[in-house]
Amino acid sequence: MKKVLVLGAGLVAKPLIDYLAGLEDINLTVADIVLRKATSLTADHENAVGIEFDASDDAGLSTLIKENDFAVSLLPGSQHARVARLCLEHGRSMSTASYVTQAFREMHAEVADKGLMFINECGVDPGMDHMSAMRIIHDAHDRGGMVLSFRSYCGGLPAPDANTNPIGYKFSWAPRGVLEAAVSDARYLKDGQVVDIPGGELFKEPEIIDFAGVGKFEGYPNRDSTHYVEMYDIEEVQTLFRGTLRNTGHCEAWYPWVKLGLFETNRRSDVEGMTHFRFMQDLLGSTEDPRTVIAQRFGIPTDHRTITNLEWLGMFSDKPLPFDQGSNMEVLGNRMLDECGYAAGERDMIVMQHEFVVGYDSGEERLRSTLVEFGIPGGDSAMARTVGLPLAIATRMALEGRIADRGVVTPVKPDMYNPILDELENMGISFDDRVV
Repeated sequence: MKKVLVLGAGLVAKPLIDYLAGLEDINLTVADIVLRKATSLTADHENAVGIEFDASDDAGLSTLIKENDFAVSLLPGSQHARVARLCLEHGRSMSTASYVTQAFREMHAEVADKGLMFINECGVDPGMDHMSAMRIIHDAHDRGGMVLSFRSYCGGLPAPDANTNPIGYKFSWAPRGVLEAAVSDARYLKDGQVVDIPGGELFKEPEIIDFAGVGKFEGYPNRDSTHYVEMYDIEEVQTLFRGTLRNTGHCEAWYPWVKLGLFETNRRSDVEGMTHFRFMQDLLGSTEDPRTVIAQRFGIPTDHRTITNLEWLGMFSDKPLPFDQGSNMEVLGNRMLDECGYAAGERDMIVMQHEFVVGYDSGEERLRSTLVEFGIPGGDSAMARTVGLPLAIATRMALEGRIADRGVVTPVKPDMYNPILDELENMGISFDDRVV
């Protein structure tokens, strides 16, 4: 009987917990700072228990990891390295859906030497994006092809029938991650040349991406795409671009928000007693109506979506800020979390699309791989399913000894991605691959 620890019972935890608790040879402990969240996800499973636990408690975290055979971290990304170091100390393997960070890279050799595996990037993006891309890349290489171009987009959005607010976005995962990604520098390859986009310019020139049967979306660069040349073993590639999808109008509204400084992360101690209206005046350095100042500063009318969306969020209201200290990003994120949630019965949607140009001796072949996954009304969200289920399957494979690699592992090899993609397809989550 394997003892598995799940750290975190947030928005994407339920499908993973249901999957692992459904295995006969698993005893599951789910730990969360809010006991009600942990117990609500384990109540229907005899072999699972929810406990209250503050992950900032280093000694308690160490004890929990030592008492279990395997750890799954669904904590905020900044906490994964702490979990990893304690797993390394106690000789435990772990898994997470988050990106491999420098801290994990530095641990790789020691993790491998101890015969452990730290599975990373095994959710939807990162995760299913790697798996679906590598399946096509390996097939192309096996047939003597060269991947000349790879362009990939992914977005977690409200389904068209749930796209009911002027923002065009609702949160199915932590707001901070969404907002931080919106101002992260980006880099990609275009025709053999490296293109750098500062975080403040991500929304300047979005591309329109059409998904048949779903609609059109705006796409913009997502972080550093160039390191996927090595990760995907496509040294021959000339164009490599990874981007984020949002509903149309998103970039036009958010670009001025970035320029205003609403995404700044430095904590402020001067917001005590401020209303949202006063906060915006302070941000703008003016005692005038923020609507007028923003319109003048950007040369836009006062009914432009940049301004009306801020008003809809309550950023010009007389409501006091909910905290005495916080960053600009926290103020914005708090309003978005309050206003941009899913109502009961509403569906979210995951949209992902890869486009390849592969060169053969006989000529070029263009391929497209598309995933459109909808949440279940009243049930699991698409985000939770596409993050939680791949991670759960990979965790089961690790526990069963079906993953050969040791060290810091990502799902870019056939012995990982084929079983995961095959099982997901049996669950109704699959890619449509076709020559175009």
